[in-house]
Amino acid sequence: MKNRILITLLMSLAISGCQKQQAESSAEPDANIKAQFEQSDNQLSAYLDKLDSSTISLEERVSILCEQYPKEYKNKYMPALMQLSPEEYTEKDLLTDLDNALNFYKQKASIQC
Repeated sequence: MKNRILITLLMSLAISGCQKQQAESSAEPDANIKAQFEQSDNQLSAYLDKLDSSTISLEERVSILCEQYPKEYKNKYMPALMQLSPEEYTEKDLLTDLDNALNFYKQKASIQC
């Protein structure tokens, strides 16, 4: 089960990385939306790096998993990605990806929000 969640998480991140390349090659989207997406993507990556670290405290893990990551994802990352590629992403699919990623890290650290 953990392998399936990890694979799903990695696929989601890979798709996000590929999406940035496709957005650059297509018609130039609004620069503000693109900047928001890239900034949010970098922030989410920083959160994941912290969660993968063995030196992070349990309180910080809980804060990231239960508050910071979902807030950043839902309020900045999702809207920007859906504006950049509305034909490729739906809110339902992106929320499923979020749930899969959060559940993986919650199970890994035995955290309940």
